[in-house]
Amino acid sequence: MPLEKYIDHTNLKPTATTADIEVLCKEAIEYNFYAVCVNGCYVSSAKNVLRGTHVKIAAVVGFPLGAMSSKAKVLEAVDCIENGADEIDMVINIGWLKSKDYDAVRAEIEAIKKAIGDHVLKVIIETCLLTNEEKEIACTLAVEAKADFLKTSTGFGTGGATLEDVALMKRIVGDNAKIKASGGIKTHEQALKFIELGVSRIGTSSGPSLIQ
Repeated sequence: MPLEKYIDHTNLKPTATTADIEVLCKEAIEYNFYAVCVNGCYVSSAKNVLRGTHVKIAAVVGFPLGAMSSKAKVLEAVDCIENGADEIDMVINIGWLKSKDYDAVRAEIEAIKKAIGDHVLKVIIETCLLTNEEKEIACTLAVEAKADFLKTSTGFGTGGATLEDVALMKRIVGDNAKIKASGGIKTHEQALKFIELGVSRIGTSSGPSLIQ
């Protein structure tokens, strides 16, 4: 599969304008990227630009901290789908995970997946804030909750995707879920190394330069 089909072309900046999102979408069309990834308020704007094209829309939920109520996350996810999103990238409740409230973490993921049905659910575990044991547990809980993808990072934490974290995630999830590497991936060579490890999607704000 060509590199461009791995890419979720991303702009999640708090300062992103409607014009910025329009540029993002037009670049995704030009470079034949798989999807754009945007904040929920811009799903409709992205849909207007991308209508009639192959480019998917991923919307973030519970972003970037993951600490709002489960009910709020479910409602946010449903709203994004109703406005035209094809995929949801949700942030887990990291505090619950660290509190060892694993049932709550699993139940939240399950609730969002149930609410969005056949639409793709990616679960962001924010690896930079977790121990290796916590990463393994988070991956296991997401798989048990029927998530479609595990995702490394929001890009707003203290670190992004690493080859070591992706290898760990792949070891835990096997073929039971796909992996999205996101955060700090800015070069063609970096992207290829992650793909060699088995990721199915690359989240990056540097899509055009990465391809070039």
